[in-house]
Amino acid sequence: MNAFTELTPMLKTLRLSGMLDSLDARNRQAITEHLAPTEFLTLLIQDELARRDQHKLTQRLRRAAFHSAKTIEQFDFNALPNLNRSVIHDLMTCRFVAENAPVLITGPTGTGKSHLAQAIGHQAVRQGHDVFFATQSQLLGSLTRARLSGVYERRMKMLINVGLLVIDDFGLKPIRSPQDDDLHEIIAARYERSPVIVTSNLDVSEWGEAFADNKLLGAATIDRLNHGAYRVVLDGETYRKPRALNEQKPAVANAEKTPSAKTKNRS
Repeated sequence: MNAFTELTPMLKTLRLSGMLDSLDARNRQAITEHLAPTEFLTLLIQDELARRDQHKLTQRLRRAAFHSAKTIEQFDFNALPNLNRSVIHDLMTCRFVAENAPVLITGPTGTGKSHLAQAIGHQAVRQGHDVFFATQSQLLGSLTRARLSGVYERRMKMLINVGLLVIDDFGLKPIRSPQDDDLHEIIAARYERSPVIVTSNLDVSEWGEAFADNKLLGAATIDRLNHGAYRVVLDGETYRKPRALNEQKPAVANAEKTPSAKTKNRS
């Protein structure tokens, strides 16, 4: 019985599949490059650590529930020529996560708010943070279903404790009781303890209108979101252009976009 035959079941038992997958290649490398046993072992351990890191990344991305694989590399800064890129790059460092600071991204429909929020979320995942992404409707709807199925406390605990919570399309639909209380509980529990990213078509000054039943509760929720927040305002034309008719395609293809954007510093 050769060494590989003996090692394979042992590595499987120890769940060291990263070593197992690269064992043959690393063995050939060790022979070719005359590696010392410790160098050979170091390479195998690095392979195992890389596999585990990749597995953790995949699991965090799955739990994050992003709607698409939007990254900052895909974000069209040229479409927003007045956007302060330094502010966006600062957010991409995820320093705000360590500060437990909210990030509020507002602007008209189709200007890239969801893309930007997911790009920041992706970066946070890459840095090892647990992230959860949902629209306002999905978030509050999941709590309604959880209340009916008896898992409300568990669901609420996850939303309060996840490293970074991203709420997309805030204020797109009215928030009624008891969902307004659910949202307030989440934001109040995370206040100055865990970061939140919120995107909205409404200006922050208009967010109170989203609370249909309890304006006072809404004001208390928004006050916590706004305190110490990084604010980014995207002010430009929508990316979601209607499909042109065949005879119009040449003209549309040559048309120039002239959107504008502005970014406010941290309040």
